[in-house]
Amino acid sequence: MLTRDDFQKGSNKEEFLKILKEKLPEDIYNGILYSVNYEKELLKLQAELVDLQQWVAKYNKRVCVLFEGRDAAGKGGAIRRFTEHLNPRSMRVVALTKPTDVEKGQWYFRRYIKELPDPGELVFFDRSWYNRAVVEPVMGFCNEEAYNKFMVQVTEFEHMLYEDGVIIIKFWFSISKEEQERRFNARMKNPLKEWKFSEVDKQGQILWDKYTYYKEQMYSKTHTSFSPWIIIKTNIKKEARLESMRYVLSRFDYEGKGNSGTTILPDPNVVQRYHRMIKQID
Repeated sequence: MLTRDDFQKGSNKEEFLKILKEKLPEDIYNGILYSVNYEKELLKLQAELVDLQQWVAKYNKRVCVLFEGRDAAGKGGAIRRFTEHLNPRSMRVVALTKPTDVEKGQWYFRRYIKELPDPGELVFFDRSWYNRAVVEPVMGFCNEEAYNKFMVQVTEFEHMLYEDGVIIIKFWFSISKEEQERRFNARMKNPLKEWKFSEVDKQGQILWDKYTYYKEQMYSKTHTSFSPWIIIKTNIKKEARLESMRYVLSRFDYEGKGNSGTTILPDPNVVQRYHRMIKQID
């Protein structure tokens, strides 16, 4: 049991951690230590992202990062850590709602095109045009003709963006069925996160295998050399955030790269390019 004296003895973080190690059960101490190390790494990687953003702005690069995954996979939380210290003048987060009646009558990609990055800008998509590859067919929000048309056009669309100089990074945050259920239950018990749980989310567990089928179709038909799928394979949210940051940073030769003193090379056990033979957890 920690006492008031214990808090007064720890004049710095290192001394306080020693006291915690002596007083707390090993599992609780290890959890605290992990969180402390996570916060240290997060700040360093966020500093690297600030350097990256300055380089993007200076050289008028256009960078588009797509965050995809099942419901509760951690997409929004990762985006918040990516953007926490970035300059909002040259960065945007895009999280589109369902299309209007007018948008439903337009070419599917039109409403996404206007959200693409301008020169010198980073844009983070919390779900993207890939709604039509997985969520929409699973939930019956599009018909088979619209789905098939999208699957034919999407690689051509991304190739045009690639040829025009837009840098696209496509993340799929992969979690297990058991972890998704645990996160759903945690959301429903948290009054600050209840709004995140919707009728569509409720179907996530019921339609798990159907999601898997369409996810695999998406991988096999839209994974290309110029726009590959990068799978973030872990049930640990904090690990997913750090490793996805490292992957983005590793993609660019920006000025000041590595000055934070932490590694910017992602863990290959967590960050993997799609491959048909890869062992997945979702």
